Amino acid sequence: MMLSIIFVAIVIVIVSVIAVVVVVIAALIIVVVSIAVIIIFVAVLFIVILHIHPPFKPVYYFTCWEVYSYITLKGVIVILIKNGKILTMAGVNYENGCVLTENGVIVKIAERIGMYENGDNTVIDVNGAWVMPGLIDAHSHIGIFEERKGKIGDNSNETTEPITPYIKALDAVNPMDSAFHNAVKTGVTSVMTGPGSSNVVGGQFVFMKTDGRCVDDMVVMEPAAMKIAFGENPKTNYGDNNQMPSSRMTIGSMLREELFEAMQYSESKKEAQKSGGSFEEDFRKECWLPVINGEIPLKAHVHRADDILTAIRIAKLFGLNMTLDHCSEGHLIADEIKKSGFPAIIGPSLASRNKTETQYMDFKTAGVLHKAGVKVAITTDHPVSLIQCLPICAGIAAKEGLGIDEGLKAITINAAEICSVSSRVGSLEPGKDADIAIFDGNPMEVFTNCLYTIINGKVVYKAE
Repeated sequence: MMLSIIFVAIVIVIVSVIAVVVVVIAALIIVVVSIAVIIIFVAVLFIVILHIHPPFKPVYYFTCWEVYSYITLKGVIVILIKNGKILTMAGVNYENGCVLTENGVIVKIAERIGMYENGDNTVIDVNGAWVMPGLIDAHSHIGIFEERKGKIGDNSNETTEPITPYIKALDAVNPMDSAFHNAVKTGVTSVMTGPGSSNVVGGQFVFMKTDGRCVDDMVVMEPAAMKIAFGENPKTNYGDNNQMPSSRMTIGSMLREELFEAMQYSESKKEAQKSGGSFEEDFRKECWLPVINGEIPLKAHVHRADDILTAIRIAKLFGLNMTLDHCSEGHLIADEIKKSGFPAIIGPSLASRNKTETQYMDFKTAGVLHKAGVKVAITTDHPVSLIQCLPICAGIAAKEGLGIDEGLKAITINAAEICSVSSRVGSLEPGKDADIAIFDGNPMEVFTNCLYTIINGKVVYKAE
């Protein structure tokens, strides 16, 4: 009897405990469900409010054209490019990756980047398109030798004086030149532009972006180089008018004299600064100081092999940096150019061999020099070849021995490094300017289209 009572008591206790546990669990379930219902209600209410009074258009509603117009007109400062074949030109590529930009600067590159937590973000899904740094033409006369304006639009040469180091391309660039639009449509986001080659010393180049209305806002580096020229152009421009120079000897001599005087001026100024003595600055010599101090290079117009070697000889004599521009016969003296340590900017190989000094001009030059160890960039020398042909020129050079990878470098990172602006442009890396070109294939192939051009983090061109 006693055992039965104990058993019943135990059963009652167990049932009571189970009942209490069930009640507690039920209570917890009711609390969780209540919280979930509240969260869902708040979320639905938030979505309804956004649709009635949206502060910005939700990303998933954007069409391609709306992405473009919203970025350019509404000033969106954050862009996420996703699902692209990312060629960074910095050693790491992504077959399917993303690029994130903010405030005109690249902030991240990775295989996956989540939705950026910012009310002003925009997503561009490129669906496998090539995403590259904006293309660069390392030598041109865009904006200075304007299209469709004849002599009135030609401000590229001061043909009344053979030595003009003090003149600035900045003062002659017209951002309204239609060639800038062609550049943007091609994915060319920055250029080195400056004086032509009529003078022994032609003046100062500027490195600039290709989109804008105020040239001062487009500048990346100014001055960026000092133009000098050898060969037929200065010789015929002045010799045909019974002026100096009329020979290659005189061109070399006039340049040496100018550099000698500039060096003397620099030393005199340094001595005066050390001693605290008085010094009268000379406007026509001050412009040489960035060259003498190694801040910018000489930019040598050279076609013939002997002119290339003369330029090297003079630059070495004064201990100056230099780029060898055009370098049409460079493939004939590749080892000598390699020994000099100077880079070469090759082109315009797409142009006619209409001068004696360009008779050996060939698309193979870039490949020969690269294989010899020379850093190479490609130029159109616009308007000698049109700037929209830049990727095609690189493509032909690639076919003729430069190779695909080096062909792409020649119009991106190599061009930037040669122009001393690689800290800002030329590759896709965090911290650099958000200058990006998006193509539906390899840009060096003739049927490839530029889909988007982004400069300083803003879409400035979208293919129709």
